[in-house]
Amino acid sequence: MGADAEAEAARAALVREIEASGAFAADPRWREAFTAVPRHLFVPYYYVATVAGYERRWGENPDPVARERWLRGAYEDTPLATRLRDGELVSSSSQPSLMALMLAELRVEDGHRVLEIGAGTGYNAALLAHRLGDDRVTTVDLDPEITESARRHLDAAGYHPVVVTGDGARGVPERAPFDRVIATCQLGAVPRAWIAQCRPGARVLVPLATGLIALTVRDAGHAEGTFLATAAYFVPLRGQGRTDPGPVALGGVPRPARDDDLFRFLVTLTRGALEPPEAYALWRREGMPGRSRYGITVEGDRAWAWLDDPAGPYAWPLPEGRP
Repeated sequence: MGADAEAEAARAALVREIEASGAFAADPRWREAFTAVPRHLFVPYYYVATVAGYERRWGENPDPVARERWLRGAYEDTPLATRLRDGELVSSSSQPSLMALMLAELRVEDGHRVLEIGAGTGYNAALLAHRLGDDRVTTVDLDPEITESARRHLDAAGYHPVVVTGDGARGVPERAPFDRVIATCQLGAVPRAWIAQCRPGARVLVPLATGLIALTVRDAGHAEGTFLATAAYFVPLRGQGRTDPGPVALGGVPRPARDDDLFRFLVTLTRGALEPPEAYALWRREGMPGRSRYGITVEGDRAWAWLDDPAGPYAWPLPEGRP
């Protein structure tokens, strides 16, 4: 079997795995994009963690066995580390099934204009461009090395969305207004610039507090929505608009709760407003709620997280999210 046929077979297997996970459920039309866009062109090399550090795998390895290992890895349903700096992960290709779920939950329609925050390898922008057309997709990243490599990957795959080098927290006002905004990096707040650059009715999907918040924009200063049920972990947003809050200390909380993903989500979401023991008491009292019971409201200069009801008794202020 030739390399192209091997890649096509591996891609088809990945799409079947994504479909079996239910990630396409909200919008099955994304199956065609994942079938068509060759992920391996966006990860010409990547790093795999080993006991001795990171092993680099690349498609130009002279060893055919190593090349086959690289190709198989490119089509596994797993995130791939694509850029390291001083031992720190600064860019990755996200887990394909999570990408599929996020794209399906973005609920795009023909003609929509989409802003992606975090260009990464360019793979997600290619999927969007395949679905909507090159001129409808803008992707932005702070690091010129990342945007340059994303352009190369996109060109190799035959896609040409607009790739911008800049601080993602500021959005891309010259390409606004947008119908959809999707971030592929972790944040601690929702930048107001994104909401201001959206049309009324736009949907904004953001990784925040180890979850995914889906906001509906009412106007340039107002948006509201609830979290999806799924967990989500991404590389933090970098630049002047960085809002990643860093790790959470959980002193004074029983170990079972400290190890519980849903409790850690609540602590991260309410940090600065609730101390971990207070969050634990609330979490137990309210029946250990899942992510989908929480939401966020942005209203002018104010933003708050809440449980069950934006006007209810459980509400906590969030950072302003300004660059």
